[in-house]
Amino acid sequence: MTANTQNKKKALQFIMLFGIVSALGDITYEGARSVSGPYLGFLGASAAVIGLVAGFGEFLGYFLRLVSGYLADRTGNYWAITIAGYGLLIAVPLLALAGNWQAAVVFILLERIGKAIRSPAKDVLLSHATKQVGTGLGFGIHEALDQIGAVIGPLLFAAALAIDGSYAAGFAWMWVPALLTVIMVVAAKIKVPDPSQFEDSAQIKPQPTESCGRRLPTAFWVYAAFVFASVLGFANFQTLSYHWEVSGTVGKALVPALYAAAMAVDALIAPAIGRAYDKKGIVVLAIIPILSLPIPVLGFYGNILAAAFAAVLWGLSLGAQETVMRAAIADLTPIAGRGSAYGIFNTL
Repeated sequence: MTANTQNKKKALQFIMLFGIVSALGDITYEGARSVSGPYLGFLGASAAVIGLVAGFGEFLGYFLRLVSGYLADRTGNYWAITIAGYGLLIAVPLLALAGNWQAAVVFILLERIGKAIRSPAKDVLLSHATKQVGTGLGFGIHEALDQIGAVIGPLLFAAALAIDGSYAAGFAWMWVPALLTVIMVVAAKIKVPDPSQFEDSAQIKPQPTESCGRRLPTAFWVYAAFVFASVLGFANFQTLSYHWEVSGTVGKALVPALYAAAMAVDALIAPAIGRAYDKKGIVVLAIIPILSLPIPVLGFYGNILAAAFAAVLWGLSLGAQETVMRAAIADLTPIAGRGSAYGIFNTL
């Protein structure tokens, strides 16, 4: 076996291992996100509060990546930052203890902050390995495994609601995947302590003292502006699901099932669109606004079939975003500023 083949095999194993980490994380937080809107409503929050919390939570989850990405590049502690971010997943099972919507909001925001802390550093670690198999395909494989967890989590909640009728029971079940996530990410660090070994030898490993985020090419900024515009009207699932439940469009137990279906579609599309990106380039991103445009109309003004179709389109659009957008950053930016690039990109 040649050294190149060995590197590809090891890189693929690392991607798969990190995919398992993400799958366990998604079982935890995507299960919660599938019912967070209705849960806040159950605790007494209004539609306005739910929309504000969902939007502010997503804003925190992305804006803080600007800080965490810069710090990851500045310190070089990609693994430590990634592990710390996954540690905040404990906020999800703690939702079982929330006695009012205000306490639940705190836990929901903590989970989003954890996502913000780990995401740029995690994507940098992954980006090194994807260079061996194709950035689009590598991120596509990871996204597919990630979304398997995103399917299982909501289905666990659907089961809890069908059996017990209790949100608290569903959240309590999340202790197991939350703890397993941290164990697996530590195992990944032990197995591959320095993923930058997968990069081409011509590329220079960044030093913590380097000036980060100031050498990003013009193509990155043009690309970021396109992405900002293309997802500006992307409806969040919390508001969609709240509307479905209070309007009677979709039954209580079916809401997490629809979310699981969206995640399954995401998992199916990710490797294919990643491969298309490797072959055709960044032009495949044109599909994202096309997929996103009908979602608000179908989701807010249709019947249960329209809601199901909106969920499918939501999953397709998310799969394209999570795969191609992350892969393109790895190809457009230098290693030294890649954490900052992911942070800036996600903030926009």
